[in-house]
Order: sequence, then C-alpha cells, then structure tokens
Amino acid sequence: MAMGRSKNGEAISARGRSPSARRTLRRFIRQRAKQGNLAEWRRARAVRGYIEGRRVIELAAELDVTRGAVNRWLRWYEAMGIEGLLTGKAPGPAPRLTETQRAELTDLVEAGPLAAGYPSGVWTGPMIGDLIEQRFGVHYHRHNVPRLLHELGFSVQRPRKRLARADAQAQASWLRQRLPAIKKKHAPVEGW
Repeated sequence: MAMGRSKNGEAISARGRSPSARRTLRRFIRQRAKQGNLAEWRRARAVRGYIEGRRVIELAAELDVTRGAVNRWLRWYEAMGIEGLLTGKAPGPAPRLTETQRAELTDLVEAGPLAAGYPSGVWTGPMIGDLIEQRFGVHYHRHNVPRLLHELGFSVQRPRKRLARADAQAQASWLRQRLPAIKKKHAPVEGW
C-alpha cells in the first residue's frame, strides 16, 4: 500500500483534535514542563503544533528532532492518545528463567554455596552461572550473571583485603602520618 503525504492535521483524527483532547494535551504539556520531563514535553508540543496546523518540517526544526520522529509521535498519539506520548521502558528479550526458577535461584543463593555443593563459602559470578546451567539448563554469560542477581535483589559484595598478622596500630599511624607526607607536593626546582 502506497503512503502519500497527508495534509496538515489529517494524521490526527477528529477525536484527537476535539476540544477535550486539546485541553488534555495542554494540561499534559504544563505537567511535563513542571516535572522537567523534556522528552514527553517535546512529543506533546509536536502533536499540539501539528493539530494547530503547523507543518512537520517546521516542528522538527523547532524541536531539534527529525521529521521521522515527529511523524512517529503523531502515529503514537493517534493510536493511543496521550498514553502514546509517555516514555516507556523498552520490553527487551523475554527472561530466560521463569518466575518459579528465579524464586528457586534466590533461595539457593541465600542458602549459600556450601548448601549447593560448592567447596567455597563465598559465591562468585562463575559459580552462580554454573549453578544456573546445572540446575535449570540455561547458560548465562558471565557478564550477565551480576545483572540477573541485581534483578533478584542481590548486590555485589567485595571483601576488604586485610593481612591476618598485620599490626593495626602501625597501619593507622602510617595512614595518618606517613601517607600525607608522601602525598605533599614539593615546590618545583628552578632551572629544570
């Protein structure tokens, strides 16, 4: 089906140009300006300008966007009304673990690696990736395991490195006195 250019105002039906729709649009623009939501404010301004008879190319130049962006916003507004102008989260791919599997993984992680049959008492990303693959038959790249754990409510914990036999008082003294002296900048030597 060939698509030609529509005349000004034709991309939006009478329903979208009605007085009540215009009032809703004006209210939406004011709210988004007050909230500082530039993306939604810009989309609504483009739609309002188009309804008022302005050309897409003018609106694109004024709002510093492409004509394609303005046309896309008009289609969204026509299809969904004001809801089409809201910023939504991109859906992304479907999760590879079901909700039941995610809940089971949460329980396994909380129980600890020893309970899952690992010799270490501390979880590592590769260990959890291995656990997921063995238990659920789903392979996660090692870079995606932390993201999955974050989605499940876990955070990365890194132990502080301390020497078991170190003198704590000597370390504190070194941090208070010696380190600042090392960090002091010396005046430049003339002639260099």
